[in-house]
Amino acid sequence: MKVALITGITGQDGSYLSELLLAKGYRVHGIIRRASTFNTDRIDHLFEDIHGSDVRLSLHYGELADASGLRRIIEAVQPDEVYHLGAQSHVRVSFDEPLYTSDVDAIGTLRLLEAIRDIQERTGRSIRMYNAGSSEMFGASPPPQDESTRFYPRSPYAVSKVAAFWYSVNYREAYDIFVSNGILFNHESPRRGETFVTRKITRAVGRIALGLQNDLYLGNLEARRDWGFAADYVEAMWLMLQHDVPDDFVVSTGESYSVQELVETAFAYAGLDWSEHVRFDPRYLRPTEVDHLQGSSAKARQALGWAPKTSFRDLVSMMVDHDTELARQELTLAKHGHEVTRRGRATG
Repeated sequence: MKVALITGITGQDGSYLSELLLAKGYRVHGIIRRASTFNTDRIDHLFEDIHGSDVRLSLHYGELADASGLRRIIEAVQPDEVYHLGAQSHVRVSFDEPLYTSDVDAIGTLRLLEAIRDIQERTGRSIRMYNAGSSEMFGASPPPQDESTRFYPRSPYAVSKVAAFWYSVNYREAYDIFVSNGILFNHESPRRGETFVTRKITRAVGRIALGLQNDLYLGNLEARRDWGFAADYVEAMWLMLQHDVPDDFVVSTGESYSVQELVETAFAYAGLDWSEHVRFDPRYLRPTEVDHLQGSSAKARQALGWAPKTSFRDLVSMMVDHDTELARQELTLAKHGHEVTRRGRATG
């Protein structure tokens, strides 16, 4: 039975990857941050009785800012594969928290690589590592973007991801560590955080359709992105670590749509006129914008045999259906006298 360790296991990608690995017979360990409230919603359905004899999903408290803690976890888990998904991943927030973003996303990756190098050199045991890159690293470089496209990052988040990418390449070449970089373009799902624009849109569509809110405030509607389904993309992560040699791969659909096109598609699916509800708010603009991201994943398709399975329209409709059901639950609570917050939580 292979053993995998996932940083960022409670995130969107971590939850889908956990499902995939468990289905393939892995024993899965995840690193989570200590919090005073439960923050494992996306993976709660995967938990088994911790007192059972064959528990295959285990969680460990840890921080990417804590080098010694990371080393202890790896020593205890003894993973065959490490999937490094943990990060401060919100681009707009990185402008407000650039030092924190750099410490977690760039130096956090370096801490993880150092822990793996130390264990590999002391024990001779090889650990394969996947490092999550981002299409934001391409920034202002014109599309289509592939593995040979110049990085031109336009945010502290993107700069940090570029640093993490090159740390990974350097450790691969200097210390013979099997580390592959996945340069994933935007990938979404009903599990996407509600502060990200795709989920913010589909969440609003569901609530507007049921009369729970009227307006949706957005920033730049002209930005174009290559959007895919997160569950498709985690398969590419796994395939990279099954490949004969470590390498770097763009993962994308090859199609791009503007934020406005996403808005139009989501509202139309729910039978709504987007122009009656969408309002502009300059607070959501970035100091430096990324205008157009569209990936070419020919290398991943040829070398890994990977291809996206979910279309843009199917992805949007999936998310709207999910968030409309959430809105129905909110409405039911409201009808029974509960005050419901904008996040859908009953407060009384």
